[in-house]
Amino acid sequence: MSERNYILDKTASARKLHRMALELAEQLNGDLTPVLILGIRNSGTVIAEQIATCLRQYISNDIQTASLTLDKSMPREVAISTSADLNGLHVVIADDVTNSGKTLLYALKPLLQFHPKTIQTLVLVERMHKLFPVKPDFVGLSVATTIQDHIQVEVKDGQIEGAYIS
Repeated sequence: MSERNYILDKTASARKLHRMALELAEQLNGDLTPVLILGIRNSGTVIAEQIATCLRQYISNDIQTASLTLDKSMPREVAISTSADLNGLHVVIADDVTNSGKTLLYALKPLLQFHPKTIQTLVLVERMHKLFPVKPDFVGLSVATTIQDHIQVEVKDGQIEGAYIS
């Protein structure tokens, strides 16, 4: 088993999520359009819930969360857990880690049938190995890694416990 090199603990993760929620609230700045935060399963869904909880402290918009399911290794089929009309909404796609940008790119696919007011992306940890033209709008932590490194976000009881490189 490879050694775990922690880059975020529970407290630092919570701080990063809170900061990203504040950045999102600042960007909305009085725009009362409803917000839908789509979390990419599994860790992204937890991040979406935590961002929504923080965001509700600062803005009065209707804020909903839903999950987006896809196979990250072969993301051809993408499903959203809500049948809501996404037209005119602020949509935020949340994930735990971005590497090449492929997952975030494919996560956009089901949104193409709608006309959201905005689509933004949010990740807890960004790696710097982009192969696709997708850059997160909100980043908790940017980390320079080797291509062989793997970043794992730990989730326990619906809370982010931390992130480590292995």
